Amino acid sequence: MEIVLKRVSSLDELVKVFVVRGIVFCSQQQVAYALERDEHDCGAVHILGEVDGEPAAAGRIRAVDGWAKLERIAVRRRFRGYGFGHRLTDFMLETARRAGFSCFKMHAQAHLADFYRRHGFRPHGEVFNEAGINHVLMTLEKGQ
Repeated sequence: MEIVLKRVSSLDELVKVFVVRGIVFCSQQQVAYALERDEHDCGAVHILGEVDGEPAAAGRIRAVDGWAKLERIAVRRRFRGYGFGHRLTDFMLETARRAGFSCFKMHAQAHLADFYRRHGFRPHGEVFNEAGINHVLMTLEKGQ
């Protein structure tokens, strides 16, 4: 299994990102399309993960008030269990660091908080509902 992670640089790659997100968020997690796609897609950096050419994972990075916000992190069900999520998260952090960011945040699905803790993220505040799913704010700052 050859896993390739890349910053999206073509329309075809962006379409693959939206396919992954549609499968994971809309189909598997029942998030409404109107909530999954938003006005931030046009200004975000998109990340695509492929396995042997098949779109398998996606994420996006946005600059928000001096932070790099990691969003829409998704791995298709059949590609889970191979460390893909960890590789995707590391790749997104490194991409943001190369763009000059040293502070990162995300709205992590609450059941994945321990997963992101392994990358150095820390939870803040109470669990909140976003798109019908429990989330928690998590941050990773220089020196944490």
